[in-house]
Amino acid sequence: MRILPIIATVCALSLPASAQDLTALARVDPTKSAISDGWFGGTTLTLGLSQGVPFRVFLLDDPARLVVDFREADWSGVNTADLLPEPGRITGLRFGPFQPGWSRLVADLAEPMIPHEIGMPVNKGSGHATLEIALTSVTPEEFAAAAGAPVDPAWTMALAAPPKAVADLKEVPFRVVLDPGHGGVDPGAETDGILEKDLMLSFAQALRDTLVRDGVDVVMTRDTDHFVALETRVAIAHQAEGDLFISLHADSLQHGGAKGATVYTLSDDASDTATDHLAARHNRADIIAGADLTGSDDEVASVLLDLARQETEPRSVAAAKVLVEGMKAAGGPMNRHPLRNAGFSVLKSADIPSVLIEIGFLSSKRDLANLRDPIWRAVMVSAIADSIAKWRDADAALKPLIRQ
Repeated sequence: MRILPIIATVCALSLPASAQDLTALARVDPTKSAISDGWFGGTTLTLGLSQGVPFRVFLLDDPARLVVDFREADWSGVNTADLLPEPGRITGLRFGPFQPGWSRLVADLAEPMIPHEIGMPVNKGSGHATLEIALTSVTPEEFAAAAGAPVDPAWTMALAAPPKAVADLKEVPFRVVLDPGHGGVDPGAETDGILEKDLMLSFAQALRDTLVRDGVDVVMTRDTDHFVALETRVAIAHQAEGDLFISLHADSLQHGGAKGATVYTLSDDASDTATDHLAARHNRADIIAGADLTGSDDEVASVLLDLARQETEPRSVAAAKVLVEGMKAAGGPMNRHPLRNAGFSVLKSADIPSVLIEIGFLSSKRDLANLRDPIWRAVMVSAIADSIAKWRDADAALKPLIRQ
């Protein structure tokens, strides 16, 4: 049990004061990086860096994960297969931008393991650094006792706070909040080197530009490749006082041969099995990115759902129907059942009509070809923008009839 106090120190790990002054970007060298399992237990994670940078290491439970934050490391050109050719005691690996100025590595653990040695020696001649984390197996009880994000109020507030610029937006007649799915350390679906997070950011930016030209105010939950927690996406929409929230995705789902554009609204019960699976995957985004969900409040979430049903749900459904009609008229192609519902966490706003659009599925060859076609994307962007304007006008006409 002597190892637990050591882990408590590791969870709040930081470099010496001189190292904390480092701010330049460190590049990860895949040729000097590896994950290796020992013959008699234990696993070592080694990362070669172009220079030393401040970092911190901690553990998260349920599921068991090792998380390493860097300020900051450039992972471009590094593939998961470079570090993890095949699963072992580490079964999965994700890395990339997490928040502006920070990147993150998340390792899924096949069994409870905690670091017993952590170091980042720096070569005095070249300035190159090597991060070494040696993990050893422990009991589930020991792991649970050692797990938990470091207590750092400044860090927590920085990650949870929506962009300050949003608060300055006032007295705009109609505002749409666009939410490009995934981002940073959470790539979303991937097919043939195409990442969902990149496609949706590009699509959202094009849709934003079209809406702005039409006189609509637009707020983005992210405008760069960084991770945004599900709760923060909803918080941004609230702070912006959005009139409509649209989350954009292009998932990969083999179940049922999913293909074609689909629009989702919030519901306790999924409209079908495939949608239930899709919602479950979306709702795991924070876990995928190594976020600590211990502060989640299911009771509050339940209250929000009840409030949403009273007024916002019918308005969300109306928006979804108009979007389906507009996208279908533009040639789609649409899913056979284009209007669906499930318990997507990102749609759980109590007072903002919210929809999630799967522009297509990367698991469909037809959809993938469309998503890569700039002409098809432009047509779909225009169709969605026109549909938003149509819903805005119809919703405004109904407002006098809604009980205040």
